[in-house]
Amino acid sequence: MSDFLDPGRGPEQEGGFRVSPSFFIAVLGAGFLIGTFGHIVRSRVLVALGVTLVFLATVLLPILYTVSR
Repeated sequence: MSDFLDPGRGPEQEGGFRVSPSFFIAVLGAGFLIGTFGHIVRSRVLVALGVTLVFLATVLLPILYTVSR
């Protein structure tokens, strides 16, 4: 099996998911900041909002973007 692998080449990117990750990183960062602030002021609503934004940025938005294309 190793005779067929070329160690100089990685896997090819396939599919139509060619989008800049800056939006996802911005939403992720906002989620962490809001969640941290929520922990500091002891607000369950802000903590939940931060967790939701982190979930959106890492799981839901990329899946929705892929399905919509």
